[in-house]
Amino acid sequence: MQTQILERMESEVRTYSRSFPVVFTKAQNARLTDEDGREYIDFLAGAGTLNYGHNNPHIKQALLDYLSSDGIVHGLDFWTAAKRDYLETLENVILKPRGLEYKVHLPGPTGTNAVEAAIRLARVAKGRHNIVTFTNGFHGVTMGALATTGNRKFREATGGIPTQGAAFMPYDGYMGEGNDTLSYFEKLLGDNSSGLDRPAAVIVETVQGEGGINVAGLDWLKRLEQICRDHDILLIVDDIQAGCGRTGKFFSFEHAGITPDIVTNSKSLSAYGLPFAHVLMRPELDKWKPGQYNGTFRGFNLAFTTAAAAMRRYWSDDKFERDVQRKGRVVEDRFQKIAAWLTDQGVPASERGRGLMRGIDVGTGDIADKITAKAFENGLVIETSGQGGEVVKCLCPLTISDEDLIEGLDILEASTKQAIG
Repeated sequence: MQTQILERMESEVRTYSRSFPVVFTKAQNARLTDEDGREYIDFLAGAGTLNYGHNNPHIKQALLDYLSSDGIVHGLDFWTAAKRDYLETLENVILKPRGLEYKVHLPGPTGTNAVEAAIRLARVAKGRHNIVTFTNGFHGVTMGALATTGNRKFREATGGIPTQGAAFMPYDGYMGEGNDTLSYFEKLLGDNSSGLDRPAAVIVETVQGEGGINVAGLDWLKRLEQICRDHDILLIVDDIQAGCGRTGKFFSFEHAGITPDIVTNSKSLSAYGLPFAHVLMRPELDKWKPGQYNGTFRGFNLAFTTAAAAMRRYWSDDKFERDVQRKGRVVEDRFQKIAAWLTDQGVPASERGRGLMRGIDVGTGDIADKITAKAFENGLVIETSGQGGEVVKCLCPLTISDEDLIEGLDILEASTKQAIG
């Protein structure tokens, strides 16, 4: 396997190729193939970008049809037929059935672009600078988004330039069971001497992916929404990793029955791994002046095409989301058994997650790395997350077959026993 030029020329900033040091050549649904012909089951799925699997045939056909018709590929923010079809599909298939009314801002194509736009819009709309974020949150690594990201590894990469404009609050469960973290937030908001500048917005992940599959309770989310309403603070839900069906609903906040003021989506939004992001906002918050927030790649017609195709195929009824929830219960059950086995071996472990966004906390990054390394040897691609990389995280394609799902879980269980035994 020829990797010399890759090792020599690619920056040391690379990460995944260190954990999975093979050259991949093809992929289909939940399987990757390297150039030696070896297949791997994929429980990473582009870090949640490939919810509908690799090279989904239905979505690929829509893309090929669009390209073969000489459809517009790049168009800045021109109006195109692909954009119109995307917005109509988003409104009719996703928003209206959920009783949601949002305008759509198309920023640059990445998640951090969407977060930058969302927090800047909140500041413009409210005339206040402060953004409240949460411990272990991850919202991107550009300077505005990084200010709301907790992990020291990312924050230290600014070269000493301070991140500004955000205040951190403890996430649900951060202080341990029985500690009401929102009471602390409310106390600060109600005390003029607390030192907390009145926020323009709160940004939150309902399930923290990079942070370690930390799950906010549904009652906690409902109360957070009410606090925001009571104090004239905008609620931003960062649904970049947890959205597009990952938790078993198209939007992860649907489980709690809340309605954010602003929503960010990216990752699986294009449904095919194409770069794409949008910001959804309540119509009255659209305070932008023309061109005030722009980018060369704002809106991507190929991604409009694939995203619309996925929405029509998978979200026109509730069949797909019910299947995701069923598969989530399968993973939950197996992860609980693996965690129980680890605990019996003297490695305290626990399972957590929602839908098909699940993890096993094994306590330390060293143990998690041993498990995932052994899993890769055995034909499973799976990563870690958490502040110390202590959580083995499953983000398999939502379209994974039952056979591949069970085989992948079997590999993980065997690998865990090999790594610990």
